[in-house]
Amino acid sequence: MVNRAPIKALAFDVFGTVVDWRSGIARDAAPVLARLNRSDIDPHVFADGWRRRYQPALEEVRSGRRPFVILDTLHREALEDLLRHHGIAPAALDEATLVDLTHAWHRLDPWPDSVEGLPRLKTRYPIVTLSNGNIALMLDMARRAHLPWDAILGAEVSRVYKPLPESYLATARLLAIDPSELCLVAAHHSDLAAARAAGLQTAYVDRPHEYGGRAAPDADAAQDWDVSVGSLTQLADELCR
Repeated sequence: MVNRAPIKALAFDVFGTVVDWRSGIARDAAPVLARLNRSDIDPHVFADGWRRRYQPALEEVRSGRRPFVILDTLHREALEDLLRHHGIAPAALDEATLVDLTHAWHRLDPWPDSVEGLPRLKTRYPIVTLSNGNIALMLDMARRAHLPWDAILGAEVSRVYKPLPESYLATARLLAIDPSELCLVAAHHSDLAAARAAGLQTAYVDRPHEYGGRAAPDADAAQDWDVSVGSLTQLADELCR
């Protein structure tokens, strides 16, 4: 990081960077699909379909076509749309099941290196979330997965969804630091590109299994990031010398 300002805080993307969303959603979807006698639907394909509805739902808010709503609301709407796509009426599931399955996003497991890497990074820097996830979601996930955030920030605090510039700038303001003193840690090139454009420093964490071994949708947006590592423990090795 030649000629860069000293880092004063690390902000983390969470879904895919810190936790494995695909495996967790497939795990919780599997028994629901089994109860519906839908063995023809691969739970991992179901998870992929749910995630594909993520950015279009966010764009409705980012564009101003609808007022800000939290991610739990968007996840529930996307779930119902996905069920209909598979020929399942949402009413075929009771409300408690729909709520519980929506909350599968609260119960995602960390990547193996996250639980070790985050505390090491925290010894040197404040570590905060810069996620599109809402506070209740992030809090449930953190308590279950033992993620030691200093603060849960992101969309529900800024009222802006990434990758709009204000999502990154608001986080720096809340931390009372210059954007150049904040480093975004993410596994997604598009997220990092937007953060860099807003003046943040960037740390890329490679997560080759996020999409089940398939290339990430934004693989063509790769750049020469300030730091590139294969795990959060490697990031700690780089930044906590």
